[in-house]
Amino acid sequence: MILRAARDADAQAIADIVNPVIRDTAITFNSKEKTARDVRTEIAERRAQGHGYLLTEEDGRVLGFASYKQFRGGPGYARTGEHSIMLVEAARGRGVGRALMSALEDHARAGGMHSMIAGVSGENPGGVGFHERLGYKRVAVLPQVGWKFDRWMDLILLQKCL
Repeated sequence: MILRAARDADAQAIADIVNPVIRDTAITFNSKEKTARDVRTEIAERRAQGHGYLLTEEDGRVLGFASYKQFRGGPGYARTGEHSIMLVEAARGRGVGRALMSALEDHARAGGMHSMIAGVSGENPGGVGFHERLGYKRVAVLPQVGWKFDRWMDLILLQKCL
């Protein structure tokens, strides 16, 4: 397994991972699928801001990605990041997510981040458990802030001081 920074050439593979999650699950509240161009823009924005956008690959196939950006706008939040992580089904349970998060947290720490926030759908207990196993603590539940599939969903915020 290779862990590296995402490149523009990875954009379609990343879109291919995220779009079924957008389309078919409540893991994300986003309902608009991403194009390769959208992903290239995200990669460029993270790079320009000094934030990380990492991926893992095996035998030339992208297994997953993780990225972070500033949690909220303004200089007061400059040292708090919010991240996303997604893996292909075949990569789950193999330590791929743990390796991605470790590298992402190292990147964030080296860039001056003090804490990292995970916003996890209340309908994603696996995502909550994953973050808790990595040392994230539940700090808030925001009831009924996400809307998808014609229903309201809760958002669970977890935080880890780096």
